[in-house]
Amino acid sequence: MGAHYLLLVLAGLLAGTMNAVAGGGSFVSFPVMVLVGLPPIAANATSTVALFPGTLASTWAYRDDLRGIAGVSLKVLIPIGLVGGTIGAILLLITPGAAFDAVIPWLLLLATLTFAGGRNLGDWLRRYIRIGRPAFLVIQFILSIYGGYFGGAIGLMMMAVWTLIDSSELKAMAPTRTALVSAANGAAVICFAVAGAVHWTEMLAMMTSTIAGGYYGARFARYLPPAVLRWFVVALSATVTAAFFLRRY
Repeated sequence: MGAHYLLLVLAGLLAGTMNAVAGGGSFVSFPVMVLVGLPPIAANATSTVALFPGTLASTWAYRDDLRGIAGVSLKVLIPIGLVGGTIGAILLLITPGAAFDAVIPWLLLLATLTFAGGRNLGDWLRRYIRIGRPAFLVIQFILSIYGGYFGGAIGLMMMAVWTLIDSSELKAMAPTRTALVSAANGAAVICFAVAGAVHWTEMLAMMTSTIAGGYYGARFARYLPPAVLRWFVVALSATVTAAFFLRRY
């Protein structure tokens, strides 16, 4: 039993740090929740709640650098994240367990491919696609729904879209990414808690260390090259995705 909780604490520390620096913390937290015995939907809900304080800690650490995207202020973007995250969480809660178990490997694959593309994905898309502000808001809303439903690589997906309308460096977008992921996840957290989908003992074991990882990861993100961690995430996510495909199929 002690090893059970130690694994959750270590996973939370790594996941919180990854989310602050490069994203992808759910590739650690979600499979570990499954590994310790939670059903997939409960594991996803509990993982989301456990990671949420870490993303809030990162947002607080980034507070002086928060801004809008392409002239769209956070006063507009945050409500979009809250509504989208709520819808995504409700969709997860009404999804039959067997259906979610079948779709989760494909969601993990989508997130893995997004990570593997990294900045190159945004650069490649920008060669062929330009979007206006209305399209940007619609896509941001859809991504917020995805964030509430599952959320793997949601931060990178957001920034890939933002490069189609905003020419800022990706590093400058990181604080806003963290804030908007927090908005979508925060709405989902409320839904999961009200619905009784959270396993609180496992959540608390992981949550404490995600706060430390999220805060200090954000503080040191300015000095650490994210490339090494990002490729670590790609390798880890590919392994987790393969394991879930083998488990399901």
